[in-house]
Amino acid sequence: QVQLVESGGGLVQPGGSLRLSCAASGFTFSSYVMGWFRQAPGKEREFVASITWSGGSIVYADSVKGRFTISRDNAKNTVYLQLNNLRPEDTAVYYCAARNRLLGSTFGNRYDYWGQGTQVTVSS
Repeated sequence: QVQLVESGGGLVQPGGSLRLSCAASGFTFSSYVMGWFRQAPGKEREFVASITWSGGSIVYADSVKGRFTISRDNAKNTVYLQLNNLRPEDTAVYYCAARNRLLGSTFGNRYDYWGQGTQVTVSS
């Protein structure tokens, strides 16, 4: 049974940091591209970042470039998203997703598995 379980969300002040984790099971994690997406209230889901199986190719949305960092530990079947210098507009539910391809994608409908999400709220 495939599972993606996100954790690490919470309430943080503007300028603060969080580290999100996504623990995967039920599939060959090291063969999958992993991505992070987010959805704010009343808005469509949007791409945040993706990382290939080896970490050799990483892509970020322009809105998070220089502030967020995606990484993975294939030995632990876990992908991470470090969120720094957070802004109120980063408030959203953050989802991790898995894609059974060699290359990443910014389109959510090209991912095979999804987690349930973790809430990130940036507010003073």
